[in-house]
Amino acid sequence: MMITQELAPEQNISEDIIFPPSDLYSDEPSVETELHLRQIILLLKCLEWLWKDRYDFYAAGNLTIYYSPNQKKSEFFRGPDFFVVLGTERNTRKSWVVWNEDGKYPHVILEILSPTTAKTDREYKKQLYQDTFRTPDYFWFDPYTLEFAGFHLLDGKYQPLEANEKGHLWSEQLGLYLGIHDGLLRYFTPAGKLVPTPEETAETLAAKLRELNIDPDTI
Repeated sequence: MMITQELAPEQNISEDIIFPPSDLYSDEPSVETELHLRQIILLLKCLEWLWKDRYDFYAAGNLTIYYSPNQKKSEFFRGPDFFVVLGTERNTRKSWVVWNEDGKYPHVILEILSPTTAKTDREYKKQLYQDTFRTPDYFWFDPYTLEFAGFHLLDGKYQPLEANEKGHLWSEQLGLYLGIHDGLLRYFTPAGKLVPTPEETAETLAAKLRELNIDPDTI
C-alpha cells in the first residue's frame, strides 16, 4: 500500500511567488481592462442592431488598419479601439487594409483612454487621424474618469464638438449622438432617445406584452 503525505496549506505555495496588485492593466495590446472590452462590445452591438437592415457599413474594434503608402503590412498600421467605415460592404475581415478597400479610411473613430494610452490618444493619434486618415469624426472616452470629448474635421482641422444640454456629442457621420449612460458610452437618436441593445429591445417588448396580459414566454 502506498502512503501519501499531504502538505500543509502554507507549504503549497512557494515563497518565491510574488502576487501582483489586483488593479494592474493587462499587458495585452488589444484590450486593457474589462470595461474597455464591455465598451467596445456595447458600441458594436448597438450600432449593428440599429442598422440591422443596412449592408453599406463596416464596424469593428481592436482591428488593425494597414495604411502604408508602399502597400506593405509591415509598416504604417494602427488599431483603433472602435471605428466605423461607411459606404463599404458589411463583411467580416481579418484586418482593414486601406489599399484593398478602395482607399477608404474610417469615417468615425473612438479611442478608449487609459493611463498608458491617454497622451497618445489625445496627441499623436489625434494628429494622425486628422492629417493622414482624414477621419471626419474622432472621439475619446475614459470609462473610469468619464472624460469624453469629440472632434469634427472642418477645413482639414479637428474642431471640438460642443455638447448639447444633455452632455451628448453629435456624430455627423453616424447621424447619432454619443453620450454617457450608466457609466458607458451609448448612442442616442437625433431626438435624444437611447439606442437600445437587442436585449433591451426584447425586455421592452416583453413588458408591453405583459401589459396586455400576454405571457411573452408562451409566444
